[in-house]
Amino acid sequence: MSLAQLWIVFSLSFVMSLSGALMPGPLLTYTIARTLRARGGGWLTGPRVIAGHAALESVLVCGLALGVMEFLGAPLAAKIIGVTGAALLLYMGAGLIRETARGRGIDIGPTVRRPRRTRARVPRGIQASREPAEAAVAGGGSLVGRMHPVLAGALVSMGNPYWWIWWVTIGSAFLLKFDVTFSRWPALLAFFLGHEAGDLGWYSLVSSVLHFGRKGIPRGAATVILGTCGVVIIGFGLYLGVSPFLSR
Repeated sequence: MSLAQLWIVFSLSFVMSLSGALMPGPLLTYTIARTLRARGGGWLTGPRVIAGHAALESVLVCGLALGVMEFLGAPLAAKIIGVTGAALLLYMGAGLIRETARGRGIDIGPTVRRPRRTRARVPRGIQASREPAEAAVAGGGSLVGRMHPVLAGALVSMGNPYWWIWWVTIGSAFLLKFDVTFSRWPALLAFFLGHEAGDLGWYSLVSSVLHFGRKGIPRGAATVILGTCGVVIIGFGLYLGVSPFLSR
């Protein structure tokens, strides 16, 4: 393929990816919640999430290019993916709501330095009561706080049945239209890079805006945002888990 043809494949793949990334979904909701909970480097949440997302998509694109992913269109496969993904999203959403209700893991505004601890002994009972509270402030209570964004990017994408359906239908149609195969690997590479560039651009923008602008977000508003994210994740989980059984 000529350089002009490769640029066309890259550009169209970029636009197609961006049009999908702009739509709200479980992955975007997770990215928003994770960015607000991050104690440092929150602006990197988007790129990290997309790194996991891209790793999964690289395997899927290779499968589509080999023509071995048709089984995903089967009703049983859609139901299994839907139920598994719904369970993951419900668990994540419930954990996020629980921890937000307890006021855990919300880090809005500049960091306040703590005074140095003295060497005075603290009674064991008081010290034991402090440790869980300090661990909770670190945001390790829920799955959203514990899971690494790269891993979450792959798992949340994998648990979304409509992500699979999009690739089996729209994604595979694009590959067929432009004859993207392993024998034409430059076109395959241009398609993949264009697609991931769209995802990376949007998610990086979202996490950067939230991270650098959260100093102006009142703590109460941040709590509402996180709680809303939890509810939305649960809503996605319920919808994605039930819809395969209603549409088949």
